[in-house]
Amino acid sequence: MGNFMYHILICSIILFSLTDVLGSNICTSRGVSTCKQCLAIHPSCAWCFQEDFGLGMASSFRCDLRNNLLEAGCEAQYLEFPTSNLTVQEDRPLRHKATEGHGEVTQIQPQKLHIILRPDDSRQFTVKVRQVEDYPVDLYYLMDLSYSMRDDLVRLRYLGNSLAEAMGRTTSNLRMGFGAFVDKPLSPYMITSPQEAVSNPCHGIGASCLAQFGYKHVLSLTEEVSRFTDEVKKQQVSRNRDSPEGGFDGIIQAVVCKEKIGWRQGASHLLVFTTDAKTHIALDGRVAGLVQPNDGKCHLDSDNNYDKSSTLDYPSIALLTEKMSKNNINLIFAVTSPVMSLYQNYSELIPGTTVGMLSDDSGNVIQLIKNAYEKIRSKVELEVQGLPEELSLSFNATCLNGEQIPGLKSCSGLKIGDTVSFSVEAKMRGCPKNKQRSFTLKPVGFRDALQITVDFQCECDCQRQAQPDSPICNQGNGTYECGICQCHPGWLGPHCECAEGDYSPSEQDDCTPASPGAPICSGRGDCICGQCTCHASSFGKVWGTFCECDDFNCPRFKGELCSGHGTCDCEVCQCDADWQGELCNCSRRTDTCMSSLGMLCSGRGQCVCGTCECTQPGAYGSTCNKCPTCPDACTIKKECVECRQFKRGRLFEDNSCDRICRDQIQLVDNLSFHDKNAVNCTYKDENDCVQNFQYYEDNSGNSILSIVKEPACLEGPDILVVLLSVVGAIFFLGLAGLLIWKLLVTIHDRREFAKFEEERTRAKWDTGHNPLYKGATSTFTNVTYRGNAE
Repeated sequence: MGNFMYHILICSIILFSLTDVLGSNICTSRGVSTCKQCLAIHPSCAWCFQEDFGLGMASSFRCDLRNNLLEAGCEAQYLEFPTSNLTVQEDRPLRHKATEGHGEVTQIQPQKLHIILRPDDSRQFTVKVRQVEDYPVDLYYLMDLSYSMRDDLVRLRYLGNSLAEAMGRTTSNLRMGFGAFVDKPLSPYMITSPQEAVSNPCHGIGASCLAQFGYKHVLSLTEEVSRFTDEVKKQQVSRNRDSPEGGFDGIIQAVVCKEKIGWRQGASHLLVFTTDAKTHIALDGRVAGLVQPNDGKCHLDSDNNYDKSSTLDYPSIALLTEKMSKNNINLIFAVTSPVMSLYQNYSELIPGTTVGMLSDDSGNVIQLIKNAYEKIRSKVELEVQGLPEELSLSFNATCLNGEQIPGLKSCSGLKIGDTVSFSVEAKMRGCPKNKQRSFTLKPVGFRDALQITVDFQCECDCQRQAQPDSPICNQGNGTYECGICQCHPGWLGPHCECAEGDYSPSEQDDCTPASPGAPICSGRGDCICGQCTCHASSFGKVWGTFCECDDFNCPRFKGELCSGHGTCDCEVCQCDADWQGELCNCSRRTDTCMSSLGMLCSGRGQCVCGTCECTQPGAYGSTCNKCPTCPDACTIKKECVECRQFKRGRLFEDNSCDRICRDQIQLVDNLSFHDKNAVNCTYKDENDCVQNFQYYEDNSGNSILSIVKEPACLEGPDILVVLLSVVGAIFFLGLAGLLIWKLLVTIHDRREFAKFEEERTRAKWDTGHNPLYKGATSTFTNVTYRGNAE
């Protein structure tokens, strides 16, 4: 025992002397005991499996930063330090046009990658996607032939050539096919009484129609449009009992029966589904006793009829999504107004699906299909298939004009020939049992895909050279692996030289942490042969040199360890790729903050932990999209009119027009009334011209900007006319002033004269009574004269 204590003393001296050399870092602080554990700590950690490294000190000091191990005397050939790596294995350039060159059309670049990843490490790569011109199109028309669709069938008989002509403006390589459905031919979906109604379901209404059927494939995809028209003319409607139809049976068969339908590998696949009714879904078949789930396989007989219609249940939404994604099918729901909202809900659950409103007689189906196809081609969205649970992906989109949108894996508002790219980061979160896994990254509805193979570098190469029952481990008491002994049960020590039964009180000091008052083995283990043997715990794993680490004492949020978004490693939360924070409860994702316009928090706030915090006064909503006090629709759409139609304004200058303004532009001579939701707007542009436009949503939910072609501009003034007008105005104003003055003077004089005349006529005296008048003669009376005496 004396020699053993001397050995422990020497090891302790060496251990403390090497502590200064190796230092304390993330690699040395975890107290790992194997090479595999060391690699899992951090991508910067390395393991030294040199036999004499450390002279028998604790195995945890074999795990350190690479440079530290080299400085401590570990030779480079004894280092386990795998690095993550990314290799492009196939990288064909993108095509501009489907008809150029030879071979396959390339719409995604690169095509094949190989990634080597260490635990908690990541690698980034860029994916480019282009919608090539003149891409081949396979269009399969799947029609509801129940009795209510008889008018639609009549109209379709004359639309074949027009449909081909309309689609021919988009592609020169078009093939068309046709199929029909009604519902499962059994009760309670089928009219069974009277007996004549089985063969002629229209017997009760005095008409003739086909016997009820589930789904039948009529015409395989062909370039001969005349055949499409001829086959449609041969069709007749049928009739079923209940309102919902069995359209999903028809969809699943049209998708999976690739050989009979004739889907081409290198073409866009459009499946047009027309109906005016609801559709049955999975579990509805139990009403008729159908308990066997739909298997998603092709079941067309020699006559191209679905022969499992009375055996299998209807398919589920999940099965439809899986099969359409696998076979690159873009589904177009062309449905009437009463069921429009139902199929819009379906489209949200099925990627690559669009919805259009069908008129009562399908008269608008050509424009509907054309608009739907343009909408499909205007968007690129990446989907991931077969992603391992131990791997996480994060996306950043670079859409039109080089605009980067973090957290998104889709771009909208594209035109044929536009190229977009996505920066993808793949991060390893754990080690799977299968060390090599593959998954696929592809645009929704595209045949082209990126195949990615990942090698999970969880093991050390030195593990393959392990020596069971090695003489190095005290004559076979353990397995010598990666420079250390993995002791058999009951044995401890660097070389398995100590049995668990051996005990010495003086060895307790070697099991006590350096902190004052700390219990032996942190109170969670026993000190045996100078080493801590950690107790088993029902809560999780306990490990470390002094049993100081565990995987269950991390912070909890809403009752979940590390919020359920990370792993507990030595009482510290190691968050998954999309999460951060001490509790791993803060999301790194920003796509949850994107508004319908593609703006982060609608431009009225900031994204904090995956949630919008509105900063604009009056703004509220999950993406700050509601704001009664913010600029109205006319103010917002005015900028879209300026950038989309006139190539000017703020949005045009900062290259955000295509991302924010995704409305469809319509140029009109005059605005017309659409519906109560239309908003008529007017503004004056930089040239003082009055521009009128209208903003509304059509029946399919598409945003429309209807713009008057020519703004109302006032013509510039004629200077000569203005000058003559001013001179003339002055002359006529002066003349008018003189005339008015003369008129006023005349009126005034006449009034004065009239007043004088009036006063003169009112005088009461004449010249004989004028007291101032004196006559020319004077008469005197002689007072003494008395007259002649008689």
